Amino acid sequence: SPSQGYYTRRGGVGESGDFITSPEISQVFGELIGIWYISEWMAMGKPNTFQLVELGPGRGTLMEDILRVFKQLASVLSKCDVSVHLVEVSPKLSEIQAVMLTGRKVQPNPEDESAYMKGISKAGIPIFWYRDVQDVPPGYSFYLAHEFFDALPIHKFQRTERGWREVLVDIDPEVPDQLRFVLSPSRTPATQNFIQPEETRDHVEVCPEAGVIVQRLASRIEKDGGAALVADYGHDGTKTDTFRGFRNHKLHDVLSAPGTADLTADVDFSYLRKMAEGKTATLGPIKQREFLKNMGIDLRLQVLLQNSGDTATREQLLHSYDMLMNPEKMGDCFNFFALLPHQRLVHPDKKDKPASKSPLPPVAGFNELLLK
Repeated sequence: SPSQGYYTRRGGVGESGDFITSPEISQVFGELIGIWYISEWMAMGKPNTFQLVELGPGRGTLMEDILRVFKQLASVLSKCDVSVHLVEVSPKLSEIQAVMLTGRKVQPNPEDESAYMKGISKAGIPIFWYRDVQDVPPGYSFYLAHEFFDALPIHKFQRTERGWREVLVDIDPEVPDQLRFVLSPSRTPATQNFIQPEETRDHVEVCPEAGVIVQRLASRIEKDGGAALVADYGHDGTKTDTFRGFRNHKLHDVLSAPGTADLTADVDFSYLRKMAEGKTATLGPIKQREFLKNMGIDLRLQVLLQNSGDTATREQLLHSYDMLMNPEKMGDCFNFFALLPHQRLVHPDKKDKPASKSPLPPVAGFNELLLK
């Protein structure tokens, strides 16, 4: 909702908000993602432009950590034209991002331009803000969606003796100012369109908007090159009822006080894979702890521990590592998933000289990182 929606009114990421995300826990998380993009850019032959597009950038913490890595590896990126493109609908969050990433060096854009705001990062990289991914200019781009898809609206369906029924929201006749879930009396258009004939579960959540966005990203990657990295709560088509609310870091009834809590549902990666099919290759989902281990988090932790002088910093580093990697905490419930051009994983057929093909470098994170 443009006026009463959670992200337009609150959007509470961080300690003082309603939920906390990996970049807020440790800078290492964002640094390793920054290395992932550079590793893929190198594997794809170091194209001379590099658009980094983030969907739903939160407070801008993750992008700040990524840009710090880009600054440290400036010599590698020296011949490359790097720009940052943020897709953000919340006026409140875009202000926070502007302060974090540019130190307020921003200006609104004229109405007829696709970006509604632009600025320059502390290291001199141009940054643009958009309301929709379709407004981002075409071109060689790397996309990032961290805890983005789980916040999009879902349809819920329940299998009954009379076939599939959609779960709808209704006003409770017993308590007029309260909402309740009800089953649709007959099949709805969504039931007919979104339930796959081979579905074996009895309860299914489908996020059509996520499907549309993945199709758009896949089309862009197929046409212009690049890759997309998705990190989120999720499953591979196995879970049923995951819809929940968070307020002040505690579970919150999704139907009470609408617009005041973060609503989330686990991402169905099998659905995203189906939506990208044909246009791009997909990798994953793999668990966050596997991805970060492959990206070299253990080595990075050792370096930070050696360089930290005081006990409090060392304890904080170990605590944040545990939060990210422990299977009981974030290590297993978060997954990484990637969209890549087909030729990134399979050589186009060279019938003339098959022997001359050099092996394609493995995709970091999904395999161990090999960086010279």
